[in-house]
Amino acid sequence: MDQHALIKQLSSKIKLVRVEKGYTQDRMAIILGISKKTLVQIEKGRIEAGWTTIVAMCALFRDSEVIQHSLGADPIEVLETIAHHHVNRPKQRTMGGKVWWTPIIEKDGYMVQQNVISQHYRIIDEQNYRYFSTFDKEEAEEKLKELMLSSS
Repeated sequence: MDQHALIKQLSSKIKLVRVEKGYTQDRMAIILGISKKTLVQIEKGRIEAGWTTIVAMCALFRDSEVIQHSLGADPIEVLETIAHHHVNRPKQRTMGGKVWWTPIIEKDGYMVQQNVISQHYRIIDEQNYRYFSTFDKEEAEEKLKELMLSSS
């Protein structure tokens, strides 16, 4: 997934998020920092939202079931991974991937998982803390080797 794919996927969900949260078009436009006219055009599928609008929507509505089900993960994790091409630092505790994740590799207390919707990879430890996220499987496997060496 890249910026364009995320924009395309979530532009079509803006109205659903707005309705889910009970906002009028006027209020949603203010929250996202766009004009009502632009919001109407996006909701009607005439234009796509811009990257900054999608980032704002994911950040401000990260608890939205519509967004979470569209991405299969924490929206901020997906945004960070797309923007930076990978995320290389311990993060908040995850739920361990019980719903949206397929285990790929399990070694020495770490697990590489792939998200079934966004297709990105992450490495978590036995306590379900995320250490790394990327869209590149080989990069995830290399980082797993580094983590296993550093914990030896």
